[in-house]
Amino acid sequence: MLRIPHARRTFGAALLGRLSYGTVGLSLILAAKEATGSLSTAGVVMALYGLANVLLSPARAALIDRHGPRRALPPMAAVYALTLAALAAATWRANASDVLLEALALAAGASTPPLGPVMRTLWSDLVSDPSLLRRAYSLDGVAEEVLYVTGPLLVGLLVKVAMPSVGLLVSAALVLSGSLALVTSPVVRDAAAPGRASAASAAPNGSAGQAGGSGSAGSAASTGPADGSAPTASGSAAAADACGGTGSGAVPVPVEPAVRRGSGLPQAVIVSVGVGMALGALDLLVIAFADQHHHPDTVAWSMAALSGGSVIGGLAYGAVPWRGSAGPRLSLLAAALGLTLAATGLASHPAAVIAGMAVGGLFVAPALTTAYLIADESAGADARTRAGAWVNTAFNAGSAGASVAAGVLVGRLPLALCFALAAVPVVLSAVGGLVPRRGSDARAAGRRVEQFRAVGVDAGADRGGQQGEQGAHHRPAGQHQQRPGHRVALEVRDGAAGPGAGARGEVGADVPPEGR
Repeated sequence: MLRIPHARRTFGAALLGRLSYGTVGLSLILAAKEATGSLSTAGVVMALYGLANVLLSPARAALIDRHGPRRALPPMAAVYALTLAALAAATWRANASDVLLEALALAAGASTPPLGPVMRTLWSDLVSDPSLLRRAYSLDGVAEEVLYVTGPLLVGLLVKVAMPSVGLLVSAALVLSGSLALVTSPVVRDAAAPGRASAASAAPNGSAGQAGGSGSAGSAASTGPADGSAPTASGSAAAADACGGTGSGAVPVPVEPAVRRGSGLPQAVIVSVGVGMALGALDLLVIAFADQHHHPDTVAWSMAALSGGSVIGGLAYGAVPWRGSAGPRLSLLAAALGLTLAATGLASHPAAVIAGMAVGGLFVAPALTTAYLIADESAGADARTRAGAWVNTAFNAGSAGASVAAGVLVGRLPLALCFALAAVPVVLSAVGGLVPRRGSDARAAGRRVEQFRAVGVDAGADRGGQQGEQGAHHRPAGQHQQRPGHRVALEVRDGAAGPGAGARGEVGADVPPEGR
């Protein structure tokens, strides 16, 4: 994967910035506790940071989709880094103001740059083959898992030689340098550029949909607003002008919705909530088990086993050439995770709990990878970052809510029952995805194909004023001529139809390559 042009540079910059997410949590808790002398205050500060981060994640991703990473990421990263620096200054001395720390924590959480969703969107630009994209997402998930394990370890080493506030400064430096390095990658471009390129590729040059022989020839223009709202009349006129026509000769350009109707995004979000709830409750349940059996080392070994299993599962998942729909596969992975964790609660020995955590971890990275893939396939070109952010937000929200619920239930119910209750949401989320929707996909595809075929243009009238040619030729807008080495197809992908070359979920015929 890293041999793809610009992939190593782009991925490395994103990982550098995302390492700050592994260091900031523990640094913030330790710094707030040392500055206020209260663990409860530190918990409130961290909760406010996490709440603002989770709730505003889709809004920040929408800014990325609207303005592009190159324009939106640097201001976001600068505000986030400055806020972390202000938190470091406020916690440098004892007796810090609780209100000040809480306000700064809210500001930091609200401005956290969505480097994870941005990088997953960039993987879709770097990789066009579905199997390679799955490998890329698996690699991304495994790397993120390693970062979240490595970050707290770095903070633990740092606080031995410096104050916890230094960890906040390090986190600020990491996210700022990583974000700036990411936006300088050649892969990153403004969000408006693809729209203009698509409009240009739809312009007829002797035949509808031929655009100077570029690799994206024949793709439909997306002229609607980035937020997925309905296009205005001026937007439609602009689309007509982009297609080289003014008036009745213009080609109507179908506007791609932000989220495709009938897509699998709701399932991806629901399953992500369930997975987040299971893992969010698991931390506290393992601690309760260790206390109950007087084996404190069980906590560290269990968390390490969960992370190690997730890394192994993610790598294996990316290496397997999966076939079939990703929706049922996501449900099976979620169900396997839930049932494994429920069975772990029946263990009576620490070694059995550690083994159960390792087995459960095998399904974590594959499940999240599949959810992100479904989100990417469900979103339009101008909403992919938002779609990934919704999955991320769902996971974090589920994790936070389950942590609170587990804290209430532990000590009041048997521990085995608590494990089973923690597994219920992820199992239930899996059941919904396994229920088949008979004929719905076929009907949706048929409607989109007919809708696309209804968009036509009278190509019989020439541009020099010679009109009324007999045998006026009608063909669908955006159809391009067959050229050697290209795949001519009508793309049907989760409720949107359009011409595509080698796109996922397409129906078409191969044209023999000529010296590719």
